[in-house]
Amino acid sequence: MSKLSIRDIELQNKRVFMRVDFNVPLSEDGQHVTDDTRIRETLPTIEYAIRRGAKLILASHLGRPKGKPNPKMSLKPAAERLRILLDHELSLDCNVAFCPECVGPIAEEMVSNLESGQCLLLENLRFHAEEEANDQTFAKKLASLCDIYVNDAFGSAHRAHASTEGITHFVKQSAAGLLMQKELEYLGRALADPDRPFVAILGGAKVSDKIEVVENLLGRVDALLIGGGMAYTFLKAKGAEVGKSLIEADKIDLAKQMIARAEKKGLQLLLPIDHIVSTSLKGDAPTATIAVGKPIPAEQMALDIGPKTVELFKNAISDARTIVWNGPMGVFEVGAFANGTMKIARAVAEATSENGAVSIIGGGDSVAAVKQSGVADQITHISTGGGASLEFLEGKTLPGVAALTESKAAVNQ
Repeated sequence: MSKLSIRDIELQNKRVFMRVDFNVPLSEDGQHVTDDTRIRETLPTIEYAIRRGAKLILASHLGRPKGKPNPKMSLKPAAERLRILLDHELSLDCNVAFCPECVGPIAEEMVSNLESGQCLLLENLRFHAEEEANDQTFAKKLASLCDIYVNDAFGSAHRAHASTEGITHFVKQSAAGLLMQKELEYLGRALADPDRPFVAILGGAKVSDKIEVVENLLGRVDALLIGGGMAYTFLKAKGAEVGKSLIEADKIDLAKQMIARAEKKGLQLLLPIDHIVSTSLKGDAPTATIAVGKPIPAEQMALDIGPKTVELFKNAISDARTIVWNGPMGVFEVGAFANGTMKIARAVAEATSENGAVSIIGGGDSVAAVKQSGVADQITHISTGGGASLEFLEGKTLPGVAALTESKAAVNQ
């Protein structure tokens, strides 16, 4: 990794401002965290800083309060949940204090009272419109609270906000946290130096959501497996009859170009060869399997990949040494159309656990699928940033990453 890591910095007695992703779901009354996954993901970085005597200041956004305070989007429940996790799971008796502001006199006073090894969580950054506007005055106020900046919120790294990009202009050192470092190393290696064969699996509804990913991966992968709704624009481009399946008519020519590029490069571009169809995506109408090579009837739409496609995709996955997956194979949230996605999840897990492949899952639906299928613990790396991982796979520069200080090794190269 070319960026400075928290491991490279002396933390003892230093005020460390750590941007985390505590954008967690809360109960309806806003009093309790209902899923603490995102808090757990950054525990290693928090523990690392506390055990090394940092005066730790945590900051995050939660929800979309539109630049104004909203009690139902307060981070106070996250502070309590973090305290419980540190105490019960890491045996860290750290009284996580909560500050009702993120800038201003109260925040300044609470930070000044921090002792080494103590932790303070600031209130929701997005209670201030200046956060999303990347206002430099606001960023400077955040920076005034600390000596060192650490970004461990990969899920927000694709946004140039005051707490992810602006603050770095007013501190001497800006480092990646352990979670950020892990994300960059896995995703970076997959794109730059993967073990081969390198197989990418892309799904989801629309080609337009993944155009840049497909274009960036065409020159890097050995096989590209396309499922989900986006596959039917590609199939239409090949002249297939796809019934009422989701297609983007304005992207058919682009799909033709991508198919031609794949052929020219000699890489496999695999599309569904059979389909689970229905007249309704709600799962309340009969389903049928359309066999290989058969047209999809005009009144039907494809909502999952069929059994032959599952086998086709599994064969490609079983040979892989690097696997990147983003997007489901069908409308997997409806039970009648979940089979393809679940079987692909198990195939990726099997390639990882039995064949030693490096598997990287990105995107909320793909992550949900591997968790639902019970194989999450067999995946090498589950990315915490849906939008960020997608932009990384597109080859884009993430503002929150670009803003971090270069490591000495990178500078000396």
